[in-house]
Amino acid sequence: MTMSPGHGFGDLHNTYSDPVTADIAVVPVPYDGTSTWLKGADRGPEAIISASANMELYDIETGTEVYRRGIFTDREVTPAPTPEEMADRVYSRILSHLDAGHFTVTIGGEHSVSIGAISAHADRFDRLSVLQLDAHSDTRESYEGSRFNHACVMSRARERCPIVQAGIRSMDSSEISGTCSGRIFYAHEIQGTTHWHDAAISGLTDEVYLTLDLDVFDVSLMPATGTPEPGGLDWYDVTRFLRAVSSKRKIVGFDVVEFRPFQGSEPYAFLAAKLIYTILSYIYDGEK
Repeated sequence: MTMSPGHGFGDLHNTYSDPVTADIAVVPVPYDGTSTWLKGADRGPEAIISASANMELYDIETGTEVYRRGIFTDREVTPAPTPEEMADRVYSRILSHLDAGHFTVTIGGEHSVSIGAISAHADRFDRLSVLQLDAHSDTRESYEGSRFNHACVMSRARERCPIVQAGIRSMDSSEISGTCSGRIFYAHEIQGTTHWHDAAISGLTDEVYLTLDLDVFDVSLMPATGTPEPGGLDWYDVTRFLRAVSSKRKIVGFDVVEFRPFQGSEPYAFLAAKLIYTILSYIYDGEK
């Protein structure tokens, strides 16, 4: 595998971005084929990776420098004509990394890119569950003529394994019958609290794939998404929960999706980059 031209995630020295020795692979997927409102998520991976060059690489909370595990940035997954074909392309790329022993971070692109990544992990981890942090439930069976639309991601995920959803504050009435009590945690019930952490974690298996749509954050904190929603979570709502998850379960892969850059959105790109690095710091904490 070859790295994309230019600087990779974290703008790391070659010592820590070598694909042969790195533990972690970052896979950019610049795809925006099924978004239905604000376009531009295909430019998200490049913006996040560019912003990541400005991070301090010491994580204060964990006291670690996770970049020393090695983080290399793979070439972009080429966009496909259909979401079904896109899912296949992402699946193949992620599976190749898993078979090479890499921990993978997929950077979208809109949320449909998660379908292939989730499927690849489900084929390699027998007891997988999927944790979704998102404003939208994304459980329509089909939308705009495709079962691989961004609005159908979690329907495809729950065909493979158990799911837990958190931060949800938008859904269609057709999705209500498919919700499962104890597995969906609405934003208005959890924002600013931690009482729900244990209940959410109890619904997860030992091995967890995390799919994080940046619109889980309140729009005041993260306006740079394709479908922004008010009433979302803040930075510590999300990170405290993910630290709790990582301490009690094994996160085996994750994606961060739906960043839509615009003029002046650099601070929001930095938030997304910092979030990715923070999650990696939690996952590898204890393996110093």
